[in-house]
Amino acid sequence: MMTDPFYRGPHRRLNALTGDWVTVSPQRAERPWQGEETPTESEAMSGYDPECYLCPGNVRATGQQNPIYQSPWAFDNDFPAVLMQSPRAPAEQSPGDPPLPSDLFQSEIVTGRCRVVCYSPDHSRTLSQLTEAQIEQVIALWAEEVAALRQEHHWVQVFENKGAMMGCSNPHPHGQIWAVDILPNEARRESMQQMAWFESNPEPLLEAYRRSEEASGTRLVTMNTHWCAVVPYWAVWPFETLLMPRRRVDHLDALNTEEQRALASLLKVLLSGYDRLFDTPCPYTMGWHGAPGARSAPHWQLHAHVYPPLLRSATVRKHMVGYEMLSEAQRDLTPEAAAEQLRRAIGP
Repeated sequence: MMTDPFYRGPHRRLNALTGDWVTVSPQRAERPWQGEETPTESEAMSGYDPECYLCPGNVRATGQQNPIYQSPWAFDNDFPAVLMQSPRAPAEQSPGDPPLPSDLFQSEIVTGRCRVVCYSPDHSRTLSQLTEAQIEQVIALWAEEVAALRQEHHWVQVFENKGAMMGCSNPHPHGQIWAVDILPNEARRESMQQMAWFESNPEPLLEAYRRSEEASGTRLVTMNTHWCAVVPYWAVWPFETLLMPRRRVDHLDALNTEEQRALASLLKVLLSGYDRLFDTPCPYTMGWHGAPGARSAPHWQLHAHVYPPLLRSATVRKHMVGYEMLSEAQRDLTPEAAAEQLRRAIGP
């Protein structure tokens, strides 16, 4: 097996967390670019927008009025993707139609709850632009929401789509939490891989992986007493990072005060580094994967994925098309090179 992470020829890497493979093609990094270039989001915003549905005191599209909140605030999504009580499933065929093979036409009801988390009353501040104390307030609210939702729902997904490039429909600093009563595809794959590892090894998969990355340092981006961030060995997106606590934790609601404070510091450093690397408020999708359900899961380690779409600059993004859609994920920049660029952007 090819084990040299600095190999400059085409090769594949296995994602130990999902079981998927990614093709790495370092020789393509120097090819000329004549494709799409997206304008940067450079327009200055004020701290309050009277037309924003999420600003304090404003009326949302449904007619509900926001409170004059002064700190992070959460509410039920006015247009949720899942409902607490879904209507009955429609009939799959009309009376008199020949029966359909049940193993080819399967469906099931999905129920749950969707929440919106406003990070700040200030319309102009992204998460990276908040102070560490303000980010710590966001983390505390995440933990509070997760603690309540885990009691009623099987999977709680905390996430943020930042920037129009990532499909965000409102620039006010906010994220979402979807709590559903099933185990989604990505969570199912991660759970199976972590369980298989745990049954054959004395520690969780991501604990072993974290220690190896910290010892190597080649893909380590930043770390502190309680957290580390790496460009994972198997990264798909050019500047993808994986955040891990430095002890085993089930979910965000299990973090103590010191760990929440350290996480706020690491997020400030990492997200500000992204902004400096691309000289723009860097778009991304970020999400937390905690253990399913409310019971302890010894095989599972809490972690966060950060997926920025940018490739060469603030105007050039990675497109998951062609081979990626039809065969498997592929990247031109090696994870080691991406980590080095992020370390330089973060600085000492």
